Amino acid sequence: MVKLSVIVPFYNVQQYAPDTLKSLRANARDDFEFILVDDCSRDETPDILERAARELPGAVHLRHEKNGGLATARNTGLDAARGEYLTFLDGDDWLAPGYYEQLLSQIEKLGCDFVRTDHVQCTARARSVHRVPHGRRGVVMSPREVILPADRSTSVDYAFAWAGMYHRRLADAGLLHFTDGLRTAEDRPWIWRLHREAESFAAVSLLGVFYRRGVASSLTQIGDVRQLDFIKAFDQVIRETAADRDADKLLPKAVRTYCAIISHHLGSIERFEPAVARKLKSMSAAALKRMPQGVLDEALDSMDLQRATRLRRLRRRPVSAEVAA
Repeated sequence: MVKLSVIVPFYNVQQYAPDTLKSLRANARDDFEFILVDDCSRDETPDILERAARELPGAVHLRHEKNGGLATARNTGLDAARGEYLTFLDGDDWLAPGYYEQLLSQIEKLGCDFVRTDHVQCTARARSVHRVPHGRRGVVMSPREVILPADRSTSVDYAFAWAGMYHRRLADAGLLHFTDGLRTAEDRPWIWRLHREAESFAAVSLLGVFYRRGVASSLTQIGDVRQLDFIKAFDQVIRETAADRDADKLLPKAVRTYCAIISHHLGSIERFEPAVARKLKSMSAAALKRMPQGVLDEALDSMDLQRATRLRRLRRRPVSAEVAA
């Protein structure tokens, strides 16, 4: 029986894939499988993965004939996964040796639906530790109970799918799949759904995932139209949270987070292509008008003056019927 399935999408990461695969080898075990999903790469990544399929113990190599994005590639891996537990890694990140065995031991000991853990962010010049914004470690709790407060960073703001491990029962319940086609912010609806609908989780203090930040090919570095999928992602968060039994309590957090992300993108609008920058403004203005307006008023009142002023100005912007839809 497969104990752990590790789902690793790759797309045009020939420079980094060898390090990723080397770290997977240092985490291999007879009952682990590594599902390597090539999302129709156009560089040397397919050749690297073909070799890995022969040389990496437990490797399963899958290839998309058409590029679908990270969310879709992860779903392909989930559909193929056989493990009792599941986790994710991105094709340009890497792991400490033996990390998965340690994390697996933690989730088995705790007996919860999922665990979340810390990670190391790596740039060309520095490494920094980023921790799950949840103070109680090794204590099983209800995921729903840690979504709030609205005005502080909480576990739903730590949306990295690879910073944790998940029991198969979550996949069987439909909670681990991502929204197909989202090109960015795909983890946001996913983490919100997980915290609303799973029964138990714990935060644990392990450092073993190394997240490569600032990669030139990453969407976070590219100001093209794919970045605007954050609006689709957060519209989904708002829509699904509004249908929740605790909508009155949870919507202020969802709306405030959405506003903060819009403000962040507007604050760095110069990195977008001009046509995309214009579209960002119009789509964001329409998004503000779609939000529950009373909740939005409260969110803006709770934000600092600079962000609140920026968003109020955008809120007054006229929106065409086409964009509003």
